[in-house]
Amino acid sequence: MTLDILSDALFAAVAGIGFGAISDPPLKAFKMIALLAAVGHTCRFCLMTYAGIDIATASLAAAFLIGFGSLWLGKKVYCPMTVLYIPALLPMIPGRYAYNMVFSLIMCLQRVNDPEGLRRYMEMFFSNGMITVTVIFLLAVGATFPMFLFPGRAFSLTRH
Repeated sequence: MTLDILSDALFAAVAGIGFGAISDPPLKAFKMIALLAAVGHTCRFCLMTYAGIDIATASLAAAFLIGFGSLWLGKKVYCPMTVLYIPALLPMIPGRYAYNMVFSLIMCLQRVNDPEGLRRYMEMFFSNGMITVTVIFLLAVGATFPMFLFPGRAFSLTRH
């Protein structure tokens, strides 16, 4: 159990650093991005694996954690929240569901003349699409919530 949690945190931190490198943040922000990605993804992993919570709700809770963490850590490194939370959220994009959504759409187009196959792949498309869209929406809501809750603090992170 501990090894699973630590490996999840490590891989999320590496992915967060990779996504952060694309946007060219200041070097001091990379530690915070890695920390936020590790904590957020591990929170979602534990909620889903050990508490039995669905992926959407667990993603919302993890995004709240990342959002509030970026508000707090952004002040320490004088960095805007978005520089910290966007790369930290990207490892939590539900890639498997998005892939299955596109795959089922392609299979649906190939089964136009087979009503039973068409119905089955349409169900897969809508199911996976709904999960993908919902999780991405809740990630955005959870991470930006602190900005709306503390607007003065969120927009003053780069001031001394």
